[in-house]
Amino acid sequence: MLNDALAAAVLDVERHVGQRGWDQPTRLFALVPTAELLAAAPELAAQLGEDHPQGHLSSIEQEDFHHGLPLFEALAHLAWPPTVAGCVLSVERAFLPAQYESDLPEDFDEAGEAVANHPQRQELRLVTGVLRTGDRHAVARVRSDPTQLLGGEDLAPGLSTALLATLGD
Repeated sequence: MLNDALAAAVLDVERHVGQRGWDQPTRLFALVPTAELLAAAPELAAQLGEDHPQGHLSSIEQEDFHHGLPLFEALAHLAWPPTVAGCVLSVERAFLPAQYESDLPEDFDEAGEAVANHPQRQELRLVTGVLRTGDRHAVARVRSDPTQLLGGEDLAPGLSTALLATLGD
């Protein structure tokens, strides 16, 4: 079942990140219930507005995320306080159409270099969100066709699982 608040938060983050164009670093956002955020910081009401549906989530960018570590290693070192209901991660990646994948070297670094230099390389922005409840949702936008937005609960299972681990006790 799709969690509407999570899907809305993921779409909001994708739009926010997309406003700065492409070639961005990985960006991480905490998700907090808007009602709780406004109760703790009422001065944000003017910025956030006052008309939010029940369960609405606000995203708060974590400016200090990543520090040059490989993504999954950085996520493995991350833990959220109980006030954070979930998180959203935006990453940009290059990939090859399926017919070229068998030509890639087995070595991870060499494969990455081959993809980066391949003339049929495609680029996408993947925005993945999860909640402590286990709900997950992701959207992807391909750079060559920015009008298309793909979405679903199972779009990025490995990344969703890694994000969920950051919310564990």
